Amino acid sequence: MIITQKNICVQGKHHKPIITDVFYNDTKQQKSIVVFCHGYKGFKDWGAWDLVARAFAKAGFFFLKFNFSHNGGTAEQPIDFPDLEAFGQNNYVKELDDLDTIVDWVTSAGFTYKDFVNSKDIILIGHSRGGGITIIKASEDPRITKLITWASVSDFESRFPKGAAFNTWKKEGVSYVENGRTKQQMPHYFQFYTSFIAQRDRFTISKMIKNIKIPYLVIHGGNDPTVTIKEAESLHDWNPESTLFIQEGADHVFGAKHPWNCLELPLDLSIIVEKSINFAIL
Repeated sequence: MIITQKNICVQGKHHKPIITDVFYNDTKQQKSIVVFCHGYKGFKDWGAWDLVARAFAKAGFFFLKFNFSHNGGTAEQPIDFPDLEAFGQNNYVKELDDLDTIVDWVTSAGFTYKDFVNSKDIILIGHSRGGGITIIKASEDPRITKLITWASVSDFESRFPKGAAFNTWKKEGVSYVENGRTKQQMPHYFQFYTSFIAQRDRFTISKMIKNIKIPYLVIHGGNDPTVTIKEAESLHDWNPESTLFIQEGADHVFGAKHPWNCLELPLDLSIIVEKSINFAIL
């Protein structure tokens, strides 16, 4: 039987909780831990992520997914973005710190589910921007044993505004992006850029990925309109020992959407989940 615990509050380092879900089967067998990181404007309950979690739990993994502390969700409303001020104050430092907090939590002696996990086998999965975060984490933390990225970005700096848009952002201290689904005007304070520049080398994926010596699976959709396939090819080129898998015809979210009201995964997502499970088992 699959056990699910939703909306666990893990105290983060930046004065906001990290809202977390765990999925696992009820056998007291030590299970490899899979930690899933959502992407930009993402959240742990998006689309078909619960079905993904159940698939991994059914395959014998302890699956954990969480909201980054400043993704705009709250403990009371973890879906969507009721806290736009937090969203505006988010940055890569906070996301890496959140992931570090989660890894510390699952490896701690007081971890509630310690009888169910093998804390020496931690696999990271990151989607989109979350992929970039997991790459940095895997390059820095010897506790990570395998890395899988789905539709990951290969560069953070290129995504900042350029030219006049950058100058306006710097002058006004904030810029806004519209959420196409919720129609919210979502802020980015200029600290997002300055915090990046302060640790630029650390957040340069092309440099950090070369430090990764663990098994790494790069997965990308062949028709991804959001993060081009060239970025997956770059990740693979920078870490030639990695495995590159292209799901032909797949988009950025592998056929899923929010909300996802079906009881089964979309075909493309089911294929990459199976591929990821097989990679994680090896």
